[in-house]
Amino acid sequence: MDTKELLKKVRKIEIKTRRLSDHVFGGEYHSTFKGRGMAFSEVRQYQFGDDVRSIDWNVTARYNEPYVKVFEEERELTMMLMVDVSGSELFGTANQFKKDIITEISATLAFSALQNNDKAGLILFSDQVELYIPPKKGKSHVLRIIRELLEFKPESNRTDITEALRFLSSVMKKRAIVFVLSDFIADDYEKTLKIAGNKHDLTGIRIYDEREENIPNLGMVQFLDAETGEVQLVNTQSRSVRNAYGDYNRQRVDYFRETFTKSGCGTLSCRVDESYVKKLLGYFKRRG
Repeated sequence: MDTKELLKKVRKIEIKTRRLSDHVFGGEYHSTFKGRGMAFSEVRQYQFGDDVRSIDWNVTARYNEPYVKVFEEERELTMMLMVDVSGSELFGTANQFKKDIITEISATLAFSALQNNDKAGLILFSDQVELYIPPKKGKSHVLRIIRELLEFKPESNRTDITEALRFLSSVMKKRAIVFVLSDFIADDYEKTLKIAGNKHDLTGIRIYDEREENIPNLGMVQFLDAETGEVQLVNTQSRSVRNAYGDYNRQRVDYFRETFTKSGCGTLSCRVDESYVKKLLGYFKRRG
């Protein structure tokens, strides 16, 4: 992708997702994810009706008249986007790849953080951490995140959610809002998710295609595993083959939901041909 084409794509996504975050998600995001509590702001002279418990006795003694501490909501938050860039994200049968939807959702969330003056960061992962952009504020920073989501080429096609969560725990020392965007065709991430979920406000956003839920009867079909590169000839006429495929997918989905719920984390599932706007809004409203 040349620079001109990339800038055009970034601009297109910015226009669409910024409009959504400005008019739809900004307020919902703000009310769903509250600040960390009350932070000390200043001292001022005591006024009639002030809570005596807020008197600053050191300052009062120094000036020989009562002064009180003033607190304000510590609103600033940090949002971290963890995005799966493995080979299986380059799949889609409804005019869009899973990667396209993931990019749009990530951009919308990043602009929502920007609108609320919060920091946003990015972790791109496969079976390793491919890229880490530390959290920062500002529009140019959000546009950089979108550029990476659009053009980044991973070294590996495989997936390891455990490795990504381990990295998150090592770099994010303070509590953050974390969105993990993936198809979650993976397992064995329960322990690391529990550790990350205890520390952060974590949500798993599962993006999937309807053809991952069931295979139509198309006769003998060559299947390419996008993560391993393995090609297999599959008889989709066989009901037992189609059932086994459906069972495998259901087990992965159940594992995703149960593991996230047990770890105190939120979940959201969105098919590539569904409106992610409705899905996100519904999730924010339930949370808020």
